Amino acid sequence: MFGSGKSFTSVEICAGGGGQALGLEKAGFSHQAVVEIDPDACNTLRLNREGSWNILEQNVHEFDGSAYEDVDLFAGGVPCPPFSIAGKQLGPEDERDLFPRALELIQQIKPRAVMLENVKGLGQKRFDSYRASIIHRLNELGYEVFWELIQSADFGVPQLRPRFILVALQPDYAPYFEFPEPLSHRVTVGEALHDLMAENGWPGADLWAKRANSVAPTLVGGSKKHGGPDVGPTRARQAWAKLGIRGSSIAEEAPSSDFTTNAEEAMPRLTVQMGAVIQGFPRDWKWSGGKTAQWRQVGNAFPPPVAEFIGRSIKSALEQVETFPYQESIGF
Repeated sequence: MFGSGKSFTSVEICAGGGGQALGLEKAGFSHQAVVEIDPDACNTLRLNREGSWNILEQNVHEFDGSAYEDVDLFAGGVPCPPFSIAGKQLGPEDERDLFPRALELIQQIKPRAVMLENVKGLGQKRFDSYRASIIHRLNELGYEVFWELIQSADFGVPQLRPRFILVALQPDYAPYFEFPEPLSHRVTVGEALHDLMAENGWPGADLWAKRANSVAPTLVGGSKKHGGPDVGPTRARQAWAKLGIRGSSIAEEAPSSDFTTNAEEAMPRLTVQMGAVIQGFPRDWKWSGGKTAQWRQVGNAFPPPVAEFIGRSIKSALEQVETFPYQESIGF
């Protein structure tokens, strides 16, 4: 299929440290507005995309979407605590639930497509009626809705990180949308982090990488109220330990040349950069704030490669409709 040559535009809310926005940029979307309330996350966005993204540091409830009517895509990583297994799972009763605000903005902006992501907890039976209400409202607004539980490890990200993805498209585009097919190879933690573990001359990096021969458990970053710079609770630390990672804290730098090579004792810690690579960020992505703030942004991010794959599927559906009039005019 030939591309239409059209420039595709987007608006994103709850952008965090930029994972979804970066992936969608790589998929071909130009961000007209990227909305985030956290100052450290906004500074991260500015460090990496000042001048190319319109970064708005504000509460999403105060964001006026009227200036962005008819963009191609409305996207967002609405906060996950209302549906997270690690939380109280209050769902719509949680004040952090921003699905209602997202629906208000979709009604105001009228994008051709919508992409919203959340934790797999949203797919639980207890939230059946809530999901149905979201679908019903999007149907009322003129969209056809697709839900899918995506494993990030299926799309080049070296961790499981299941995400519940909602894609909605206006009827003209919906017949051409399909979720992307998983890749044939899963990247292991050892493959992803070997050179970073070796960058300060640690002689045990090769042996460690062979041991870290599977994908990681889901990386966590905590919230402003709970969690610090570590890989999570006891069960998560045990899973990381099987990969040769000590998860009690986050390191300032990679292991040094005199770090132990004893197979039983060689348990390096992750750095913020390593955590970002586990999330699928490029190695030159810069992070703002103290270590706890940086790790929170990393651990709560949406993996850019997953956003890119889904974004390309959405863009493909939009392009199909754009090209049809041209194809008919030349006798296809």
